[in-house]
Amino acid sequence: MPSGLMALIDDVAGIAKLAAASIDDIGAASGKAAGKAAGIVIDDAAVTPKYVTGLSPSRELPIIGKIAVGSIRNKMLLILPVALLLTAFAPWAITPLLMFGGAYLCFEGAEKVMEMFGGHEHEKAPVSDDPAHLEDATISGAVRTDLILSAEIMTIALADVTDAPLATQAGVLVVVGLAMTVVVYGAVGLLVKLDDIGLHMAERTSKSSRAIGRGLVKAMPGVFSGLSVIGTVAMLWVGGGILMHGSHTLGLAWPAEPIEHLAHAAGALAGPLGGAISWTTTALLSGLLGLLIGGVLAVLVHQIMRLSGRGAH
Repeated sequence: MPSGLMALIDDVAGIAKLAAASIDDIGAASGKAAGKAAGIVIDDAAVTPKYVTGLSPSRELPIIGKIAVGSIRNKMLLILPVALLLTAFAPWAITPLLMFGGAYLCFEGAEKVMEMFGGHEHEKAPVSDDPAHLEDATISGAVRTDLILSAEIMTIALADVTDAPLATQAGVLVVVGLAMTVVVYGAVGLLVKLDDIGLHMAERTSKSSRAIGRGLVKAMPGVFSGLSVIGTVAMLWVGGGILMHGSHTLGLAWPAEPIEHLAHAAGALAGPLGGAISWTTTALLSGLLGLLIGGVLAVLVHQIMRLSGRGAH
């Protein structure tokens, strides 16, 4: 009995060590994958606050909560199973799908740049007089947008762990999906409430509290505008980078190798700051590539829509 008990304890200890190693692998891979998806996360956080603009302040957090729940459903019930099926039965499809998502990010980023400079604007949906209907429509639209961004985040995470065991892949996707949801919608909830916090502080008796409160209220429009710009830049940078790396994975030397050579050359000229300059050069050129490809796609889409509109009359 004692020897049997000791053997059982040894087996349990061995299983525990394997589980701990697996958890370590998942944690390390999740951190790496989440870092690569950071650009899309920034854009997700920049896009979401617009969905509660103009709605009752008392409904802002409940709406964000419902969007977050929809985001988790997107990631766990739709994207995760499809991603695992792809990696098991069609791993060759991951890079093309990733590039398709990258092209979409470039298109959206270029659209936003065109809007900033007075170009094409998205048509505004009709506004309902029924608050409940408006809230439902807002949540549905936000969850649909989240599906695209979440798919890109999860695909980036999956592409980074394609050689790992299936259980590790599933663990990484779950960790990244949940962590990104908490980060994005937690940040959005804080952002949309900062003006209310500022108003509350501005009503206090403390002079410093009133000053900080007024500063928050005045700063928030600029913060949201800045987030919009950062989100657009992130979309172009990430989208261009995805297309660049994807084309290289598919065996094309251009544009990845010329950009890599330029980045190394710029880094070599910068001395101690070589690493930072090389990274910045790559990011800048990826963004310009994203803007170029996205601009071409935007023009083509608008031309097709215009021609199809004429044909309908």
